[in-house]
Amino acid sequence: MARVPLSHPAYQHSSDHHQLAINPVFTCEPVHIPRNHLPPAQLDPDVAYQVVHDELMLDGNARLNLATFVTTWMEPQATRLMTECSDKNMIDKDEYPRTAELELRCVRMLAQLWHAPPAPDATGCSTTGSSEACMLAGLALKRRWQHARKAAGKPLDRPNIVMGVNVQVCWEKFANYWDVEPRLIPMDGECFHLSPAQAVAHCDENTIGVVAVLGSTFDGSYEPVAEICAALDQLQANNGLDVPVHVDGASGAMIAPFCDPDLIWDFRLPRVASINTSGHKYGLVYPGVGWVVWRDASALPEDLVFRVNYLGGNMPTFALNFSRPGAQVIAQYYNFLRLGFQGYQRVQHTCRDVATTLADKIDKLGPFRLLTRGDELPVFAVTLHEHVTSYSVFDISAALREHGWLVPAYTFPEHRTDLAVLRIVIRNGFTHDLADQLLTDLRNELPRLSHQPHPQRSTESSSFSHGASPSRHPK
Repeated sequence: MARVPLSHPAYQHSSDHHQLAINPVFTCEPVHIPRNHLPPAQLDPDVAYQVVHDELMLDGNARLNLATFVTTWMEPQATRLMTECSDKNMIDKDEYPRTAELELRCVRMLAQLWHAPPAPDATGCSTTGSSEACMLAGLALKRRWQHARKAAGKPLDRPNIVMGVNVQVCWEKFANYWDVEPRLIPMDGECFHLSPAQAVAHCDENTIGVVAVLGSTFDGSYEPVAEICAALDQLQANNGLDVPVHVDGASGAMIAPFCDPDLIWDFRLPRVASINTSGHKYGLVYPGVGWVVWRDASALPEDLVFRVNYLGGNMPTFALNFSRPGAQVIAQYYNFLRLGFQGYQRVQHTCRDVATTLADKIDKLGPFRLLTRGDELPVFAVTLHEHVTSYSVFDISAALREHGWLVPAYTFPEHRTDLAVLRIVIRNGFTHDLADQLLTDLRNELPRLSHQPHPQRSTESSSFSHGASPSRHPK
């Protein structure tokens, strides 16, 4: 196999920032390789590995990332299974029938967990994450509305969807991509999510559905799904409007069944048409995998289901993506099998216990005011008391970053952009010991910050980016 020698001009030393250097241990002469275009020929695999490995050292430590909801640790056995299945394409169901079967088992398990009505089989699928799952659920809501309007001889050109401004940005993308008016209800005072009265007030005959979020990414709080459904029941009784609800349970749908079994939020409410969750969040799987489940087959219009003749088999599919690895689905099934209900219950209760304990200790430090306490999602948001004028939450975020902690600081959206907070997400693997170390570093930084004449950082200078615009941020 021909190789271009490292003496080739394309590999030679250059101070140009378009070049990557190779450690001289691996070569007999100074060598740089192109950064932004293909090298002229191959590198030895160990050299290529080391170049990539060394550059990735500049990333933050994922285990200390308290900004993300996404799983950062799995058992070695799960990692091994994922490696073994990384070459399996989920869409090739005839070629990989057992992978397809394990996906169906996961859907059935989630349908049972969320109290779907008994049926010969559950209606749902895996996705690349909750964003795709929300798109599918939104499409089903829109198509059901279109069918009902068409049957009644009414126009189809002005659909809208009602949701709080705290929804994840994927819902705004859904509305934009599929020509649905997003009725985003702003935050009001100390209420940071959708209320039943607000939801009903924004519904009309063109409303395809209401999105209720079980676990807001802004502060970790649950929206009152049962109360929203009850208000919509009354709306239907008053004027005949039948508005379904989708529960965006990206995080909470894998918390509430284990920590809040008496909370009614799922398919036990007849108005709930569909639920999504992120397997790669509190489903405890590496990214990316999501799940969407419908109440029953009638909640997913048949004309959204494609029956594809692919690789010798006829299969139904209703995901947006086509080719994707089966590894994450296998890892989800592994976790369901490995942990069972009691295992998930222990993990999620531990996360919540760490969150509430840490929140209480931060509250006692003095400068902070808790907006939530981690007693719904194991997530809490904290702001500064008004008397604290020498530093901002953005200063605290930067100070903690010097210790390796990634704690996001950001402002709330429309009508509460005056409120700047820190948010801390507790995931599996973040122990009480780590929480105590975070608290120690936070406590040690406060005296230094209090000696500043004024805050040194604002939202514009924050190192954290949380979405497409300053008021929006992803999960």
